[in-house]
Amino acid sequence: MKIKVLNRDFLVCKVENYEYVDLNDDFIFIGKTNEEKSLVCEEKNLPSNATEIEKDWKCMVIEGVLDFSLVGIIAKISQLLSKIKVSVFVISTFNTDYILIKKEELNKSIDELERNGYEITEE
Repeated sequence: MKIKVLNRDFLVCKVENYEYVDLNDDFIFIGKTNEEKSLVCEEKNLPSNATEIEKDWKCMVIEGVLDFSLVGIIAKISQLLSKIKVSVFVISTFNTDYILIKKEELNKSIDELERNGYEITEE
């Protein structure tokens, strides 16, 4: 399986509302519940109304369109990374999955995935 590392810095934050989020930015992931409004975006696009911020994430993209019938892709990657004590933040879209890893854990994560047969490329 191929995974691409995006050469961008990401953050996860809570926002008061989505008023200052530019939906034309390349990477915007929005999560809304009755308790919170969350946002994942590039660090350079942090909205001014963010109330809590978690910076220093890197993003890996599982390449290709993933069929909904596929099972265990994220589970296997998460299992491999949990063995080396790396926490992940996963986002899924209609086409594929995105795995965010803290910047300081990226190199050892790449090494572990490559040791286990994943082909890692960079943007």
